Amino acid sequence: MKMIYLITIIITFSSVFGQTQERKNNILNLEHSVRNSTEKINILSAENQLRFQKKKVGLAILYSLLLPGMGELYAESYSSGKYFTVLEGALWGIYIGMNAYSNSQEDNYKEFAQAVGGVNPENKSSDYYAIIGVYQNIDEYNNAKALERNFGAMLNKNQFFWDWKTSQNRKSFRNMWTSSEQASNNLRFVVGAMLLNRVASIINAVRLTAKYNKGLQQQLSWELKMGLKNYGVNLPTSLSFEFQKSF
Repeated sequence: MKMIYLITIIITFSSVFGQTQERKNNILNLEHSVRNSTEKINILSAENQLRFQKKKVGLAILYSLLLPGMGELYAESYSSGKYFTVLEGALWGIYIGMNAYSNSQEDNYKEFAQAVGGVNPENKSSDYYAIIGVYQNIDEYNNAKALERNFGAMLNKNQFFWDWKTSQNRKSFRNMWTSSEQASNNLRFVVGAMLLNRVASIINAVRLTAKYNKGLQQQLSWELKMGLKNYGVNLPTSLSFEFQKSF
């Protein structure tokens, strides 16, 4: 009878020991698998975060092209971009003011030519208004072209008539015409300044975007911790997760 008890105890002990050893092996295998999975998740998570957080150089160029300074704002560095925006606003103000002045002076000299010089404004080109500011009347102009033997440039008196009557009237017209033309010509310099402002903003935005992406890659870190907790031989092992993100 004692022998039966002894055999029963040995069998029970062997069974428990075998189960315990098997349990330990399973836990070790699970921990190894978790470590490998954690490393892969860390890498994938960091790559995904970088992909979503990185700034695109093409968008920075587009924004600066549309409005100087916006590319810098996109790159989260508007401290330098604001100067391009302010300059753009000032240039647009100059452009609008000069264009309005040019158009106003054009209306003035055309009305003056009609009222004082007897000009019929219908179908008159800009070259015509340039000519009548130089010559006192159409007869003086045609005589000058005849002396030059440039008969093709002579104008029909009925259709292109003008007569300033006094030199002062012609000079007054000429001053209005000149101021209008100068303002119109200066608009090209303003447009050129706008283009240069955009080019400078694009270069700056590209530089800042590259700087932002480089800094992001260096500073961004993700950590996903996974672990096993064993509360005892007779209690189940649990799988724990801990997620951390730092900038």
